[in-house]
Amino acid sequence: MLPIYLNAMSTKFSILGSSSSGNCSLLTTENSKILIDAGFSGRRICQMLEDNGESIDGIDAIFLTHEHGDHAAGIPALCRKKHIRLFANRGTANAIQQKLKHRADWQIFETGTRFNFRDIEIESFSIPHDAHDPVGFTFTCGHGDLISPYCRIGWVTDLGYATERVREMIRNVDLLVLEANYDPELLQADTKRPWGVKQRITSRHGHLSNKAACELLASIENPNWKQVYLAHLSRDCNSIAAITQIFEAIFEKRPKFDLSVVSPGESTPCYHF
Repeated sequence: MLPIYLNAMSTKFSILGSSSSGNCSLLTTENSKILIDAGFSGRRICQMLEDNGESIDGIDAIFLTHEHGDHAAGIPALCRKKHIRLFANRGTANAIQQKLKHRADWQIFETGTRFNFRDIEIESFSIPHDAHDPVGFTFTCGHGDLISPYCRIGWVTDLGYATERVREMIRNVDLLVLEANYDPELLQADTKRPWGVKQRITSRHGHLSNKAACELLASIENPNWKQVYLAHLSRDCNSIAAITQIFEAIFEKRPKFDLSVVSPGESTPCYHF
């Protein structure tokens, strides 16, 4: 009897780029290809996709966390691609639409709700940041069987602190993207940012420092994480060395998950579930 080979397509995830200058990730499932945020120019995103063997023509949807340029700069160009559906809550969509020349075909969701797009279940949750209605996301994919097990991705950047809801939402994901935006000493020494900007960054509606991000990871009991990416690093006010030093100081023993730090200007290898 001849063997039977099942060629179910695995779920794949990669960060195309993540820093204070721009954020965009690609999630590929059996029936969908979506971008999470579009924080680079449309031309740059198209090139990033080509560099990863993909095309903008194959993208089905974009899910936006909030309206800031490092998460939505590509929308003026990409909203012209009529096959791409744009998902955002009302506050984010209205803020971005004000800067567009033409009306985009928005797919509006309510923050805190769970809904489906093709074979992906999406859940949004509120995060504390200085935008109109910023959210984090979880994306659940798969059929729950041996061939295509469930896999869950959490995307949480741009938050001044972790609320109980944030902690609840990220505990059970398999792959987590969490910001580690700045090192306090490097931020205070930076001469490009005025005092007011520094205050905004360190506020409870700003960004997570390296220490805050690592303390959050260490404080969650029995997480399901297999892979954690520390992302959204500031080019000027952070470094991989600074994150590594904090991480090793907080985690007394090796954690049960793999940790990767996403350097500004670099993409991550494709993660297969």
